[in-house]
Amino acid sequence: MGATDASGRPDAAEPGHESPEPAPPEPAPEPAPASARPEPAGVPTMFDVARRAGVSHQTVSRVLNDLTGVAASTKLRVEQAIAELNYTPSPAARAMAKRRSGSIGLIQAGRPDYGPSSAALGFNEAARAAGFTVSQTSMRTLDADTLTQAVHRLALQRVEAIVLITGEREGVEVLHGIDAGVPLIAVASENEPGMHRVALDQYTGARLATQHLIDLGHREIRQVAGPSDSMDAAERRRGFADTIREHGLVLHDPIVGDWMPPSGHAAGELLRSDPEMTAVFVANDHMSLGLLAAFRGAGLRVPEDVSVIGFDDIPEAAYFAPPLTTVRQDFDGLGRDIMATVLDVLRDEPTAPDRTARVPELVVRESTAPPRGAVPGIGPSSGLGATRARRTRTSI
Repeated sequence: MGATDASGRPDAAEPGHESPEPAPPEPAPEPAPASARPEPAGVPTMFDVARRAGVSHQTVSRVLNDLTGVAASTKLRVEQAIAELNYTPSPAARAMAKRRSGSIGLIQAGRPDYGPSSAALGFNEAARAAGFTVSQTSMRTLDADTLTQAVHRLALQRVEAIVLITGEREGVEVLHGIDAGVPLIAVASENEPGMHRVALDQYTGARLATQHLIDLGHREIRQVAGPSDSMDAAERRRGFADTIREHGLVLHDPIVGDWMPPSGHAAGELLRSDPEMTAVFVANDHMSLGLLAAFRGAGLRVPEDVSVIGFDDIPEAAYFAPPLTTVRQDFDGLGRDIMATVLDVLRDEPTAPDRTARVPELVVRESTAPPRGAVPGIGPSSGLGATRARRTRTSI
């Protein structure tokens, strides 16, 4: 057998020995996407390998742990990316990936509002039905260090996947950069490339609410938006703005609240002196409660003087004065969608369904009506309200 020189090329065959037959050429690896080519900063992670190879980090994990279900060409591409980046996987992460614990980690970050809490409950129920236990941790305020520590603590408990439920954009951005050695799934209404995410369609829900007011004949519509760091608030704001523009109406700057009734009341104090306003889209029901109180204190009648529509359909919404027209979100269904996505990721399903398009439902109660002198339905209409609305006159 011939020796090799310093460059690794074989020397001439030794006398009396025949040169070995040349090995068949290896198939050329598929090129990684151009967007995945930049060199990572600092020590490379599994996510850097995934970006370089143009695959998910779950696929990289399967290659590292020599699991089945990865095409030969994909495996070759991952191995090439590992070599190019000089990536060294964590021995602890590799050991954990080979063991099943039957446990899923759940992190709730931010205020324990009705929506996230209900989604977490639905997820817990779906996890139990699938035979998994849930290790749960909560944090009232979200910061990068606390979230990173929570992820690593759950990973040390050998959970098979970690779910993040938060409305704050920063949480998803932080999660995206963590190499936990297990799949990470986030509830995120904004698109985050390379992230396993689940969401309710906030954008379409806001369009339904806005279209309902336009179909009633309102043309001077104001908005009370949620906080600027919230993904859900941003999507609702975008849906409202797009619908207003499509109908050629004037888009006014929104009043920004913090999801809580006092901020809705403060918005109502500002809006009550607006002589042209005939309707308000409020980004959640809790702020609607404060807005209604401010209007009532100013002598404005709802819906005779101004219509108000909320978002979420919290259990108390039907008992507001007047009962609130709102957009109902299926938080229990969202929780089931989260668990279904976890199972898809753990099984490495190649054709998992998109679970970011569950559309909320418009629930019409008594806080919205046509403005005085207007003829409902005049003007262009997308038909959104007509196809999704359900009127529920409250007699309870």
